[in-house]
Amino acid sequence: MALIKKFRIKKFKDKKPVASLHKVSLSYGKRQILDNINLELSSGEIVGLLGPNGAGKSTLFNLLIGLIKPNFGKVIIQNKDVTNYPIYERAKKFNIGFVPQHGGYFHDLTLLDNLKAVGEIIINDKRLLESKINELLLKFELDNVKDIKAKFLSGGQKRKLVICMALIGDPKILLCDEIFAALDVLTIHMLKKVIVNLQRENPNMCIIICEHQARELLSIVDRALILSECKIIAEGSPHSLLKDEKAKSHYFGDYF
Repeated sequence: MALIKKFRIKKFKDKKPVASLHKVSLSYGKRQILDNINLELSSGEIVGLLGPNGAGKSTLFNLLIGLIKPNFGKVIIQNKDVTNYPIYERAKKFNIGFVPQHGGYFHDLTLLDNLKAVGEIIINDKRLLESKINELLLKFELDNVKDIKAKFLSGGQKRKLVICMALIGDPKILLCDEIFAALDVLTIHMLKKVIVNLQRENPNMCIIICEHQARELLSIVDRALILSECKIIAEGSPHSLLKDEKAKSHYFGDYF
């Protein structure tokens, strides 16, 4: 496994929880999705979510952003019970950014107009907005394609655009759903460096990544969780997780 990170946060000296799930359960009819889940997310860390298809990874994301509500339990963000808060209120009041697996941008708008469309909702000061957009264009090397419609961008450029749209409000929590899906090796490597750089540049941001590409995910996270059979069955650093017997039997297998 080729590592990108030169360090991993193993123990936080000043641990500040930014979000948590307390005894959360969710089912659709007779189908149980999550069963009594407890999860704590801290500022400054990159957390990975792994698990087989249908394990509840995307559901957990949807609970955090407010797209769905649990049947039981609480969603806490910045020490506030937000279980009944709608998605738009969580995004604005608690600075939550979301990078979806598919889409997340306006196809017929240029890259620049996509950033403006989101930014104008969050930032009222026009000069500040212009400065923020220019900063993101330079940081993500998108200035040369800013006037191209989003539907004509490459896969990597689209993914970087959606990340920029999620970052424009300086989120304290950034959720990335299947960020490496359907991308070539070079683009995946570029995005991994982007995520690690985000942690270095924004030490108070918590980044949570849901992903099927376990090798890529484990090379950049500080901590990873494995969801299986409606529960978190294993949790820890990438090194410890690879040795965990439950993680092997439920997800990695014997040949990972």
